Amino acid sequence: MLRQNLCRLSLNTRGEGFTDITAALNAEIRSSGLDTGIAVISCLHSSASLTVNENADPRVLADLTAYLRALVPQEGIRPVSGHGELRTYIHDDEGADDMPAHIRTALTCTSLSQSFQGGRLLLGTWQAIYLWEHRAAPMQRHISLHLIGE
Repeated sequence: MLRQNLCRLSLNTRGEGFTDITAALNAEIRSSGLDTGIAVISCLHSSASLTVNENADPRVLADLTAYLRALVPQEGIRPVSGHGELRTYIHDDEGADDMPAHIRTALTCTSLSQSFQGGRLLLGTWQAIYLWEHRAAPMQRHISLHLIGE
């Protein structure tokens, strides 16, 4: 018989970068009493995202950060050709990193669907689920975890 469990996790980031949330998600799955099913994981913010990525070599995360910084510069945007006038971001209500963080979130994802079995996420040997913080300052972030299983 299928059952559901919905919970919310609160996590603190250290500012821009990756926070491995795999253990916290697995702990919630175990405490739900569900063994096998699907987890819908959602980041409840518009300036942070989620990713499944490598957990063995930290250079992967450093390269991802560098790539996204190059794709979405902090100071504003230029035409794709790289030539032309710099256009600074209009939205800066929460600081200079506000709009770049929103764009970075739009280019990544804020929700994941992941199977679980034996009370833990089914991930590859070198995989983890990360909360990817796009703001410079430390933040408290909230993750919704909707479990459907038996």
